[in-house]
Amino acid sequence: MSHHIVQAENLHYTYPDGTVGLNEINFKIHHGESVALVGSNGAGKSTLLLHLIGSLISTKGNIRIGDYPLNRKNLKSVRRSVGMVFQDPDDQLFMPTVFDDVAFGPINLGLPESEVEQRVMQALETVGVSHLVKRSPHKLSGGEKRAVAIATVIATMPDILIMDEPSSNLDPASRRRLINLLKTFTHTKIIATHDLDMAIELCERTIILSNGKIAADGQTKELFQDERLLNMSGLEKPLTMQGCIVCSKQNFIC
Repeated sequence: MSHHIVQAENLHYTYPDGTVGLNEINFKIHHGESVALVGSNGAGKSTLLLHLIGSLISTKGNIRIGDYPLNRKNLKSVRRSVGMVFQDPDDQLFMPTVFDDVAFGPINLGLPESEVEQRVMQALETVGVSHLVKRSPHKLSGGEKRAVAIATVIATMPDILIMDEPSSNLDPASRRRLINLLKTFTHTKIIATHDLDMAIELCERTIILSNGKIAADGQTKELFQDERLLNMSGLEKPLTMQGCIVCSKQNFIC
């Protein structure tokens, strides 16, 4: 794929019960960008992500992933370039061992056994959990499951990494390890999150969704300074951008 862009043009989606999930969504994400997708519950974040991997098909409008329009004909080609880490790792971990889970994607790409094993071990080493290779994924901690879920995706070597609430339910140490890991990835990244402090660290650009529409699209730090915009979108200024309650200085703890 020559240019790993992600583009939505006039995207609409209405659920079978008549609920509007997406309304007039337009954006273009370029190769190597890290973009946060934020908004309150029900804003349309997960709905949009499911469109980007072809799990939902738009009622109206188009999505382009790299060189391909996203449609049923091109779905297999698109999914070779896009990897998604779901909000709940248990949705991705279903094999008897960690090795089997991480190997599942490369095997389905038709890779030889030797390359499958190499990719599995490389992916697990990248996320720092190679010691778990023989463990059952269902007996791991939340942070370990999250790391393995990421490994299942990066073992397929996607050009575009999509993540849905990657820091949810992680303890502070696991969250910090995740952020540090994601900083090392050169993929195009789209991260849907309620963790605005994480968004500041990882994403220079943010798209704010509200009621299925794009409320704002711009530089992360500039958008997160706009309290009126945040309030209208059901969001709150990140803690790292709030003043100290003792001395009123931003980013300092007395």
